[in-house]
Amino acid sequence: MNDLISRRSVIKAGGMIAVGLVAPRWLSTIAQADVLRQAAGGKAASDTVLVVCQLSGGNDGLNTVVPYAQKAYYDLRPTVGIKDADVLKLDENVGLHPSLAGLQTLYKEDKVAVVGNVGYPKPNRSHFKSMEIWQTASPEKMMTTGWLGRQLDADLAHHPLNPVMALGLSTERPMALAAAHASVPCFASLADVQGLIGDADAEKMLRDIQGMDAMGGSTTAAVQQASKSALDAMSILSKQVKGYTPQQTYANDAFGNGFKQIAQLIATSPATRIVYFSAGGFDTHARQPDQHARLLKGYGDAMLAFQREMEAIGKDKKVVVLTFSEFGRRAHENASLGTDHGAAAPMFLVGGRVKGGLYGAKPELDALVDGDVAHKIDFREVYAATLDHWMGGDSEVVLGQRFAPLGVFA
Repeated sequence: MNDLISRRSVIKAGGMIAVGLVAPRWLSTIAQADVLRQAAGGKAASDTVLVVCQLSGGNDGLNTVVPYAQKAYYDLRPTVGIKDADVLKLDENVGLHPSLAGLQTLYKEDKVAVVGNVGYPKPNRSHFKSMEIWQTASPEKMMTTGWLGRQLDADLAHHPLNPVMALGLSTERPMALAAAHASVPCFASLADVQGLIGDADAEKMLRDIQGMDAMGGSTTAAVQQASKSALDAMSILSKQVKGYTPQQTYANDAFGNGFKQIAQLIATSPATRIVYFSAGGFDTHARQPDQHARLLKGYGDAMLAFQREMEAIGKDKKVVVLTFSEFGRRAHENASLGTDHGAAAPMFLVGGRVKGGLYGAKPELDALVDGDVAHKIDFREVYAATLDHWMGGDSEVVLGQRFAPLGVFA
């Protein structure tokens, strides 16, 4: 904060606001994006909440949703395959990894949609490229905005957005949240939110640097208002989050800590409609069994605790968690007790308004494409359902073409 204070000298006489120079990045980007954006009417914003959980590294779909009834599975994976006796059976064909007991509990309650064989045409095995494709929802061409960012831009065209409508729990903004006009604050943790705006002297200084109120209707006045709105929203969020005590016990791991913070956000910030979170470690080229089991246990246990938290605060019918990874793994194990980059893999949707069950055909291990499970469901069908039936958006506008929404929402 001393650095901020030392730069007050850059503020020029006449009230010109040096937002981009002295304010935190989240404040300057919000202010700049909202300068010329004004309310233009339109439908009320949805009161549902979307939590996106990204499994970074390429989660092994075949050991997550296990096709235990297929002999080919064990032929392809004689060492790393999950034993039939250990699989948490979902039906006569597939079941969950034994570490996903928490997710199985929710599945039995019809709160989990397991969408199998999800991918896109001409799959790319590069982490960077495939993640870009999933986050921009554009396998065909490079785009500079993400699928959620475009939805936020569409919302912004109808009415001003609350500065905390969307938040990223990450050190860098995910491409999915990149927008042409809307701005999304991203923080490594909720402690960072409190650190940025939780100090009274720092907050006063950030408000003081806005200068005297400018003439109504001017660009400067618009910047001032956007900045003050952002400061107000962040100040309220900081106070509310600090005062909330989670009602469930979360593990001290990436998923436990992440979903504990997401629960705090949803419980205390009614304006927040999108939360983006990612956890890594899924690039299991070697010694996969133990590492994958640990990661999946963290995910499954966090999902159960988070769902119970939402039920306790009466939000379980308003919140859904969408889980994806940039690709699955190869069907056959490698020589290092691991699996390499593949293609299609399952997605999960979890929540009280999800139509639980299995979606999509079981993987065809006798009809692999270049050693990979072929995709049967385009991930944009899941996005279309989420945009149209959960967020109150228009998927054809956001995705650039029409995809039939998968029927995963009640």
